[in-house]
Amino acid sequence: QVHVAETGGGLVQTGGSLNLSCIASASGFDDYVMGWFRQAPGKELEGVACISWSGSYTYYTGGVKGRFTISRDNAENMLYLQMTSLKPEDAAAYYCAAGPSNGAECELESNRFEYWGQGTEVTVSS
Repeated sequence: QVHVAETGGGLVQTGGSLNLSCIASASGFDDYVMGWFRQAPGKELEGVACISWSGSYTYYTGGVKGRFTISRDNAENMLYLQMTSLKPEDAAAYYCAAGPSNGAECELESNRFEYWGQGTEVTVSS
C-alpha cells in the first residue's frame, strides 16, 4: 500500500511558474514508477508526465513538453513537477500517482497506476 499526497497548487498568472510536490509514504519507493495527471472541470483525466523508478527515464504529454519537468528523490520519497510558462489550459486538479515498476521506463496510462493522491488545484489567470 502506498499513500501519496500532493502539495504546491495555487493561483498563478499566465506565463508564471509553479512547483508541485508529492510525498509517498511507503518503503521501497524506488519500486514504483511515478506520474502526474490532471483533470480540468468537464474534461477527462489527462496524463502529464511520468518517471521511471530510477529517474533516468521521463515521458511528457506533448502539450507540456519543454515547459514542465518531472523529477524524483528516492532518498526522500518525493516526486516533483516544475511547471513554467503556464497557460490557462494548464489549469486543473493535479494528481500524483504511483504504480509498480516493470522495467526501465514508464507508461503514461492511468491504468498503470494503482495509488493516487487527493489532488492539488492549479489555477492560471489570464
